[in-house]
Amino acid sequence: MARSPLQRVEGMTAASLSLAAALSEVGADIDRRLDQFLAIPEDPRADLYRAMRHAAIGGGKRLRPLLVFATGRLFNVDRDAVGRAGAAIECIHVYSLIHDDLPAMDDDDMRRGKPTVHKAFDEATAILAGDSLHALAFEILADPNTHPDPFVRSELVLDLARAAGPAGMAGGQAMDLEAEKSTFDLPTVTRLQALKTGALIACSVEAGAILGKVPPEGRTGLRGYARDVGLAFQIADDILDVEGDEAAVGKKLGKDEGAGKETFLSLLGLDRAREQARMLVDQAIEHLHAFGPEADLLRDIARFTLERDR
Repeated sequence: MARSPLQRVEGMTAASLSLAAALSEVGADIDRRLDQFLAIPEDPRADLYRAMRHAAIGGGKRLRPLLVFATGRLFNVDRDAVGRAGAAIECIHVYSLIHDDLPAMDDDDMRRGKPTVHKAFDEATAILAGDSLHALAFEILADPNTHPDPFVRSELVLDLARAAGPAGMAGGQAMDLEAEKSTFDLPTVTRLQALKTGALIACSVEAGAILGKVPPEGRTGLRGYARDVGLAFQIADDILDVEGDEAAVGKKLGKDEGAGKETFLSLLGLDRAREQARMLVDQAIEHLHAFGPEADLLRDIARFTLERDR
C-alpha cells in the first residue's frame, strides 16, 4: 500500500500522526461530498459531470479544505458547515487547475497522476467543467445548509469571490502568463504567488473564522499565518519543480524553467529559498501565539508545507 507523504518523514511525532489522520479524514470527507454534489444525471450532461468528477474526486492534497477544518476547530464550528465550506473552496481550486492545464494556459497533459480533463475528454468539456465547478462553489456557500445565518453565508461568498477573481487567483494567473514575456524581480514574483496561490489558502483560513463568527479585527494573527504559509507552500512548489519526482507529484516538472519564468528558486538559489521557506514557516507558527494546543494542527500544516513530496 502506498504511504502518505507524512509517513515518509523520519522521526514522526504524535502531532504529525494527527496531521496524517486529519489529511485522510478530510480527503475522504471531501470525496464523499463531491460524489454527492456531482451525481451523474441520465441526460446529455452526463459527460460534463464525468469530467467534473474526473478532476475533483480522488487525488490532490486537500490542503485548502484541511485549513478550513483546522481553523474551524479553533472556534468549535459545526463539522458539516466546515465540510461544505471546504468542498466549495476545493471546487474553486479544481476549476483553476482544469483551466490552467488548457492549451491556452499551461498546456499540461497530466494532473494528479492522471490525464488532464481536456486530454481525457476535450477542450470544450474541460472549459465547461471548470465553469461548472466555479458556479457550484458559490451554490454550496449560499445554501442555508452551509450556515443558518445569511450574513455568515454572504461573507463566505464575498471572501471567496475576492480570492478567486482579478484581485486574487485569476489575477495571479494573468501575471503568471505575463511572466513568460517579462522579467520579474523578487517583489513581483512574491506578489504573483500571493495572488495565484496565497489568496485561496488565505480564504480557507478565513472561512473557518467566518463560520466561527470571529470579527475581522480578531483574525489578524490567522491572516498573517495564512500569508506566510501560502508563500512557504509556493517556495516548496518551486523546489519540487526542480528536485521532485514526477510520479509522486503527478504532473510534468521543470516547466517554469523551460518557459523562462522567474521563480523564488531562480531568484534566490536553492539554499536561500530553503532558508526563506523555513523562516516563513517559523513566522506562520509565531502568528498563532495567542492559541494553545487547539492550534497544533495549523502548526503542523505549516511544517508540512516543507515536508511534502507533491
